[in-house]
Amino acid sequence: MVREMQRRLALLAVVGVVAVAWAAALSETGVTPVASAAAAAVPPRASVARVAACPIPAALRSAFDDAATDAVIPPALLWAVAKVESNLRADAQSSAGARGLLQLMPATGRSLDLNIDEPRSNVLAGARYLEQLLQRFHSTDLALAAYNAGPTAVAEAGGAPTQETIQYVENVTALWRELRGCH
Repeated sequence: MVREMQRRLALLAVVGVVAVAWAAALSETGVTPVASAAAAAVPPRASVARVAACPIPAALRSAFDDAATDAVIPPALLWAVAKVESNLRADAQSSAGARGLLQLMPATGRSLDLNIDEPRSNVLAGARYLEQLLQRFHSTDLALAAYNAGPTAVAEAGGAPTQETIQYVENVTALWRELRGCH
């Protein structure tokens, strides 16, 4: 009787572990490999509501689409970064000196040979910089953390170095997921 009870409990534990692993895999909010980052975007649905709900301003849409195509990243991811970084303000400037829609440091702009003070160029620089981070870290979460805190801080910490950076990654990811398929 005791042996049968032990077998049933062991089986129940195995089923529980499998169920938790399956649920985690289905609702994963974390790491997206670089190779699948572009493929991860859900194709747009042919619905009037989806097209009308796309919040990328028409004046900026081609800049985001062109930069995303150049960097081979989803436009919605790039827009989400810009929304969290500057609230889509081309004249935004941080206390650290980051500027523009995607809040880039002047040294980053120079390294990419792009003018971060011109909105279209700022978006392209942000896309190319994010692409570099995706190639280096092989995950969207780590690349976004590096975009926010710097690649050295993320490499040294082995992940997001602060709670603020964790929140940043969560905010960008949440916006990105809401906008998948938006063009």
